[in-house]
Amino acid sequence: MNQYVTGAVIKELREKHQFTQAELAKKLNISDKTVSKWETAKGYPDISLLEPIAKLFGISVTELISGNAVNNVNVSANVMRSKFYVCPVCGNSIHGMGEAVIQCHGIILAPCQEEETDENHKILIERVEDEYYVRIEHDMTKRHYISFIAALSSDKLQMVKLYPEGNPEARVKMNGVKKILFYCNRDGLFSISVVKGIDDKQNAYDDIKERKDLEETAKLLFG
Repeated sequence: MNQYVTGAVIKELREKHQFTQAELAKKLNISDKTVSKWETAKGYPDISLLEPIAKLFGISVTELISGNAVNNVNVSANVMRSKFYVCPVCGNSIHGMGEAVIQCHGIILAPCQEEETDENHKILIERVEDEYYVRIEHDMTKRHYISFIAALSSDKLQMVKLYPEGNPEARVKMNGVKKILFYCNRDGLFSISVVKGIDDKQNAYDDIKERKDLEETAKLLFG
């Protein structure tokens, strides 16, 4: 693992639950000196103790290792506040609508920080009957590609998985879609509002002619 539980985390949790070092030690069948060593960074809990410690504090082992407790605040989560996590080892893409501790291949994943689309990641959004046809300008090589396209509305996520050497495009049902996101395996998560992508074409990118050419091609293919 790239992280391990620290004494500071254990101390914080112990004090939150109003345990003394001796009380915590008794519950774990260890000496209070051992707990003291953890909290003064002179030692670490044996891996066999992680589950009992987590259970005692009412959290998961992953939360214990990450040092971040997950609060139950997701009941009213809105899809528009979605968070995406991507594993740098296997490329696994995970979606969440609230706070979470996500782990893959021993790595605690941070939520991707989305950026607005740019000149290197141009996007075309075209209305086709009751769908949006979405296309990203990208070479889609084996080493550099778009791995997914997602469409968000207030109550629904539509996510299309893409693959290297495939086409960087997708069709999604309109159904109140407000934002389109896509993930580049090298450059991260990008987003654009549907209104800007379709209606604000003059301001979306500097290369207006190239964008118009793309639109005309899409109309010929899907018009």
